[in-house]
Amino acid sequence: MTSPATSRPEDENLGIGANLAYGLQHVLTMYGGIIAVPLIVGQAAGLAPAEIGLLIAASLFAGGLATLLQTLGLPFFGCRLPLVQGVSFSGVATMIAILGSNGAGGLPVVFGAVIAASVIGLLITPVFSRIIKYFPPLVNGIVITTIGLTLMPVAARWAMGGNSQAPDFGSVANIGLAALTLALVLLLSKLGSASISRLSILLSIVIGTLIATATGMADFSRVLEGPIVALPGLLHFGMPQFQLAAILSMLIVIVVTMVETSADILAVGEIIDTKVDSKRLGNGLRADMISSALAPLFGSFTQSAFAQNVGLVAVTGVKSRYVVATGGLILVTLGLLPVMGRLVAAVPTAVLGGAGLVLFGTVAASGIRTLAQVDYRNNMNLIIVATSIGFGMIPIAAPTFYHQFPSWFETIFHSGISSAAIMAILLNLLFNHLRAGNSDQQSVFVAASDRTVRYRDIACLNDGDFVRDGKLFDCDGKEVPIVEADEHHGPGATLNQKRTEHAH
Repeated sequence: MTSPATSRPEDENLGIGANLAYGLQHVLTMYGGIIAVPLIVGQAAGLAPAEIGLLIAASLFAGGLATLLQTLGLPFFGCRLPLVQGVSFSGVATMIAILGSNGAGGLPVVFGAVIAASVIGLLITPVFSRIIKYFPPLVNGIVITTIGLTLMPVAARWAMGGNSQAPDFGSVANIGLAALTLALVLLLSKLGSASISRLSILLSIVIGTLIATATGMADFSRVLEGPIVALPGLLHFGMPQFQLAAILSMLIVIVVTMVETSADILAVGEIIDTKVDSKRLGNGLRADMISSALAPLFGSFTQSAFAQNVGLVAVTGVKSRYVVATGGLILVTLGLLPVMGRLVAAVPTAVLGGAGLVLFGTVAASGIRTLAQVDYRNNMNLIIVATSIGFGMIPIAAPTFYHQFPSWFETIFHSGISSAAIMAILLNLLFNHLRAGNSDQQSVFVAASDRTVRYRDIACLNDGDFVRDGKLFDCDGKEVPIVEADEHHGPGATLNQKRTEHAH
């Protein structure tokens, strides 16, 4: 059952059953991403498997709470859009660097840096919330397209098996399972009813997992190993420690996270066709920052919107924020019930890869659709798009491109999303806001305008008139002079009118 028509598409409530089904679909889409950061950081910190499990449970719990805050909202906190929150991957390199410089006891330093930098981010949110006017469809389209393109390597790695150290990574069996899941998504989207089509991702993941289990490619034997229920403990890894260098490094990560979250909020607003103003953007950023500041208390890290779930909103057309809020409840439950987390974790990564190809491709397609609304006539918009997307693809095409640069620079630009967003904003300012010095004929890259001729211009011509070497001649071969506008003709007179008058 659906609620009565509401003023905003994201406020529609689809009912408990639909919310649970679509919410679970969101959780499955982002589960691999939300557990990757605690896995990597925990291993870098030298934690035992049991303690890494605590990091994962804490990340699920904190991500669920952050999602609830972002979707349902409180005064001044939460954009109330269908955005899933989780551990940001942007800070992985910085957190590993902090751990490397502080030895085995570096995890409290990481948590202290996250808390302090997030509080600073919360304070500077009003500045970021005013950049809404610098995100026209030109910039939005570039960022949305880049989000989809930068997620493609993730889908490819998932399809190959996820773990590059595994002996079957990239095997025909893994890629075949991903291809089968992709085929199921397409088949259910084409042949199913509207409800089945919207659930095509979830149903394909379930069917793909069942096939993988039957062929021995999925293992659920360890689901019941370990505790069934576990409450996340506060400050399990000790009191946070605050070091200036670590805080400054993490502050760069926070700024990058704010840029990416701004892009995601604007992207999902564009996809579901709802208004996102500076107030709403500020509320979303504040929710992001307060969630990031509180997450380390449970043993988690910086929180941000998940771009892959923006793709799920686009591909399913389910715009309700209550669906995503239900996904947040599922995440909280997974954080409290490790057994459920182990069940979801047993879903083969290759299955997620097949579904991810559709999800992430849909994000890029949504960006292309937005860019189709942009006017490319007699301006530099085409070269802005080309340069920004190309700049955003550098970290994807060459991951080591910035390794020789200062660490702060690499932290900012190692993300293709933040690279493209920064370039698009700067070039849009340079060419479309700071117009001083712009020429009439901007560039050879400018898209040609459609050729049109006004009827009154044609009516001014006489039989036998012709053009040669850019000049107009009458039927006797006499050149028709072209004069500038004068007081007699007035500023509204056209050259064609003067040509005709002189010809007569």
